[in-house]
Amino acid sequence: MATMASLFLKTPGPSQSLPKTHKTHFVLPQNLPLSWRSKYRAGPPAAARIRCGLIEPDGGKLVELIVEEPQRDLKRRQTLSLPQIKLSKIDIQWVHVLSEGWASPLKGFMRESEFLQTLHFNSLRLGDGSVVNMSVPIVLAIDDSNKNNIGDSSSVALVDDKDNPIAILNDVEIYKHNKEERTARTWGTTAPGLPYAEQAITHAGNWLIGGDLEVIEPIKYHDGLDRFRLSPAELRDEFTRRNADAVFAFQLRNPVHNGHALLMTDTRRRLLEMGYKNPVLLLHPLEVLEDGVLDPETTVVSIFPSPMHYAGPTEVQWHAKARINAGANFYIVGRDPAGMGHPLEKRDLYDADHGKKVLSMAPGLERLNILPFKVAAYDKTQNGMAFFDPSRPQDFLFISGTKMRALAKNKESPPDGFMCPGGWKVLVDYYDSLTPSENVRVPEPVPV
Repeated sequence: MATMASLFLKTPGPSQSLPKTHKTHFVLPQNLPLSWRSKYRAGPPAAARIRCGLIEPDGGKLVELIVEEPQRDLKRRQTLSLPQIKLSKIDIQWVHVLSEGWASPLKGFMRESEFLQTLHFNSLRLGDGSVVNMSVPIVLAIDDSNKNNIGDSSSVALVDDKDNPIAILNDVEIYKHNKEERTARTWGTTAPGLPYAEQAITHAGNWLIGGDLEVIEPIKYHDGLDRFRLSPAELRDEFTRRNADAVFAFQLRNPVHNGHALLMTDTRRRLLEMGYKNPVLLLHPLEVLEDGVLDPETTVVSIFPSPMHYAGPTEVQWHAKARINAGANFYIVGRDPAGMGHPLEKRDLYDADHGKKVLSMAPGLERLNILPFKVAAYDKTQNGMAFFDPSRPQDFLFISGTKMRALAKNKESPPDGFMCPGGWKVLVDYYDSLTPSENVRVPEPVPV
């Protein structure tokens, strides 16, 4: 699952300073009238006002699949008489995702029709004819033994590796798991070495089972971070409590450096200029709380529970769609989101610009306003991150995520002003904690 926490934060206003960083390319919201769009190209008037408030979840209602507390003992007893399927760690993470409504309107693991629509259309057509985005299959694989054991049963019990009941899957449908097709359509390649495919597809069963989930109790990991795992419903409640009239989401897999902080501040400034009164930021990693890079007094910390595929433009649609269900109506996207290096060749697997282009065209994401940005650089004349100035390229140093990880592994420090010391220490300590076998080179995700 995601190893870094998400921050849902109310950013400081323009008068409050933050460390310097990214240059932002701002894309105008699609719901602005054409007459406004030409005016906004020169800078939106402060009085302009567009639709405010939290965006509706996909399907119009947030799906929550956790059994009410008075019924939980009954459901646990029910699992004793059902065929059992043992879940992997990744399976349990998907149960978590489904149970809280991140994948709304899905009500359980995909049946074949949902699986095929996801693979071939990156979307689902609902009963009323509307379309919602769904780009990543959320499926449960079983083997021949599981299939034979289930037989004609319409329900199965899902248990963890210690046989503790996790959920009941009802009205089940079993269908063929075409691994090659799934891999090719999700990643655009079947090359060996794709991390998620190696973990969850290649050695998985030859069948998939779909159905409606009843999750017996909220998923907990008992790793000291459960209190940071807020559901979409909890996040929506928090945004409402803060009187947010816009929520803009920013996803990173690299630790946040000072360049990202300026991007966040600059984006909020632009939203204020458009007429929003209280835009609230939805962000990933946790380290920005250290050393005052962002104000912890105005920050809500949460973790996005989805497993990571590194499936580039296909996966970034899932990340964006999930944020709609958490209440976001703006999404910031950078270079090669969710991408990785080719597992066999020394090149990127995806074009660096395709993620943001796909998001602007993806079916079912029309309600989400996409905000691309350009990468910032370290300004040697200012000893800090700043907007890149093409008139003096010799003054800037580009530090990629790959370079940043290499420095941390070698216990070397980046230039002063690149990242807060507390965040850097977290990164160094993480790599120092790995065993030699864990610290070997794997296909590197392309830096954001």
